[in-house]
Amino acid sequence: MNRKIRIHKEGRIILISMFILLVTINLIFHFNKPFGTAFIINLLLSVCTFGFFLYFFRNPERIVETDDDSLVIAPADGRIVAIEDVEEYEYFEGQKMKQVSIFMSPFNVHANWYPVNGKVLYSRHHSGRHKAAYLPKSSHENERSTVVIESTTGKKILVRQVAGALARRIVTYAAPNHPAQLNNHLGFIKFGSRVDLYLPVDTEIFVTLAEQTKGNETVIARLPD
Repeated sequence: MNRKIRIHKEGRIILISMFILLVTINLIFHFNKPFGTAFIINLLLSVCTFGFFLYFFRNPERIVETDDDSLVIAPADGRIVAIEDVEEYEYFEGQKMKQVSIFMSPFNVHANWYPVNGKVLYSRHHSGRHKAAYLPKSSHENERSTVVIESTTGKKILVRQVAGALARRIVTYAAPNHPAQLNNHLGFIKFGSRVDLYLPVDTEIFVTLAEQTKGNETVIARLPD
């Protein structure tokens, strides 16, 4: 498996701007007190800050290969925080579905992948609050983006990107009538957040609560025939 690490396009402008700002600040400290204590402390803080943002915007190249289109692959890195039967109203009008939620900490990869092959039927962004993403109400009260996909097997699933207490921007590439393909990014969430999957209620689930997932690698479930 190819594990080449790249920088995600969503972080490039931020990283360039941050680099220029930090270099400028450190030059000011250096000219005022060359290699003084304040300069050394500021330099160390700058390196740590830039290193964190560089790590946050990493974009590992992950390729999943499967000949079973009924499999649902994890759309995100993180930890499983919910597996439950719920009623979904935004697109499915109260239909009972199986919800699987993945909480993403600031240290996880924040790119989101398509979980199945198929076609995008619906995509909509909602403004909202910025509560902690691991709270159950965050799926309906926080800023979020909803994408509905019809898989190649004919099953409809919903993917919801949810902003967290730190997240202030959800980027969604999916648009109606666009193809949904494994190995391609559905979107990106900047800083701590959550991704919910809503699957047919009789879907076979392979993950458990608190299990760690890897986006575009971990098999979450198998859709019903």
